[in-house]
Parts: sequence; C-alpha cells; structure tokens
Amino acid sequence: MELLQLKYFQTVAYTEHISKAAQQLNIAQPSLSLTIKRLEDELGTTLFDRKGRNIQLNSSGKILLKHVNRIFTEIENAQMEIQSEEHHISNIIRISITNPRFLTGLISEYINSNPQTQIHQGIGTKSEIITSLHKGDIDVGITGHPIQEEEIESCVLVNEDIVLVVPSHHAYAGKTKISLHLVANEPFISLADNVEYSNFTTMLCGKAGFVPNQAFEVDSHILLEIIKLDQGVALLPVSVCRKLGLHYIKIADDSAIYPISLSWTKQKSMSSSVQHFRDFITSYYEVNADLFMVN
Repeated sequence: MELLQLKYFQTVAYTEHISKAAQQLNIAQPSLSLTIKRLEDELGTTLFDRKGRNIQLNSSGKILLKHVNRIFTEIENAQMEIQSEEHHISNIIRISITNPRFLTGLISEYINSNPQTQIHQGIGTKSEIITSLHKGDIDVGITGHPIQEEEIESCVLVNEDIVLVVPSHHAYAGKTKISLHLVANEPFISLADNVEYSNFTTMLCGKAGFVPNQAFEVDSHILLEIIKLDQGVALLPVSVCRKLGLHYIKIADDSAIYPISLSWTKQKSMSSSVQHFRDFITSYYEVNADLFMVN
C-alpha cells in the first residue's frame, strides 16, 4: 500500500466519480480505476458501491477514508514540525468561508496588525469546507451552523439576530417588533448564492407556519439594489442591515437567530500564525458582539 494509492483513493472518495477524480488528479481514468482495483485487491474487499456512472463509499471504504485522512494529517504534522525545527514556520493561513461578511472588517484589522501574514481565502459551501478540512486543504473554516463531525472541532463565535427588512411605505414599517407569520403573504427577497442561509430562512418561515413566496432570488452583490425597489420583504442578519443602512424590524420569533461558527481539524498541528489568527477571530467576535444583536 503506497501513499499515492491512498491519495488517489481519497480523491475518488470525495468526488464519488472516477472521471472527475481523474481530472482533478490529472491522470488517465483507466489508470485511476486500476489503482483503486489494486488497492481493493490488497485489502481483500471492495471500497465502493457502483451506482451507474457514480460510485459511493461502502462501509469498508468509510473506515479506510477515516484512517487515510488521519494519515495525511499526520504527514502534514510531521512536515510542519520539521519546518518549525528548521525555523521556517510558514506565515500562510488558509481559510474558507460560506459568506464573505464573516471576515468583513476583521480581515483588514488583522492584516494591519500582522503585515507579514499571507492569507489564502476561499468561498465554499458548508460541505465543501468540511471536505477541505478533512483533506487538509485549509487550516480553518467559518460557516453558519457548527460542523458536527467526529474529527472536526467547532465553536460558535456569535449568535446573530435575524431581522425583517420591509419597504419604506409598508404598513408595518413603523413597528419595532413583529411576529413572522404576519408577513406570510408578502413577496420575499432571498439570497440565491448561499444555500446554507437560504435553507435556514425557509425553515424559519416554516416554523411560523408558511412557505415564503420567493418573488426575487438574487445574489448578495445586487441584494441592496433589489431591496431599494421596495418590492418585497427580506430576512437578513442585523449586521448586514446596519452596514447597508436598511430599515429593519426585530422578529419576535425565538428561532430568528443565526450562528456564525469557526471550525478546524482536531488532530492537526497548527502553526503559530494559524493559532494566532484563530484566537484573533474568536476575540474579534467577542469584542464586537453588539454588532450582531438588536439593541
């Protein structure tokens, strides 16, 4: 059993598709299929269930993947310790987030205080961030709800109030607090580029007894433009409303709270730069907690 075999297996396991994995690895599909077959022969068991063109990890494959992830984490730990021993600790921090607003304000403050730091930041879905953490492609991730995984540590940075944005001429515009069921028949403006948050707001409306009428589904770049047309209501984090200068109403429903969570791999060694950045993120949200709550 070779490391290259295990890396190939890991890639196939996360893509669940031989062709896509071959493209990512930049090797021929037959060669990849043969490598996986040899690995299965060596282990004396199949690792995938074939479903048409797609494949899916079976119980044996899931066991192997868990240990393979740990193997590559330990290899990376060894590399980091060697670099530390030679006084070549990297200042690169790799982070992925589900929403750019999670780092707004925070990132510039950190770089101003730590100009030597190099930050490689990506945007991904929650599932993509989980995969990147398992594979060791990133050091930390920020999502909405915390990640519930055995090998990943998560902490809630803040629970943010979700508020209702209404048109300036709306009948409820003068209210300071509202129950969500009162706007059940209103046209809603929702985010089209954040599945995690969209699912949350749909769930919030469901708890209030209705399915929202999605009049507009727009990305975050043109959200403000659509809202200013006064064509519907929107469920947004209070920090976003404050930043954009929007008129909002506090929601009386208990569930109108959206978490922001920080995650990292439990067994992975962190450079001093990553540890410092993780601690800075936690401290930043503690100090600025009022920005995420309706006063």
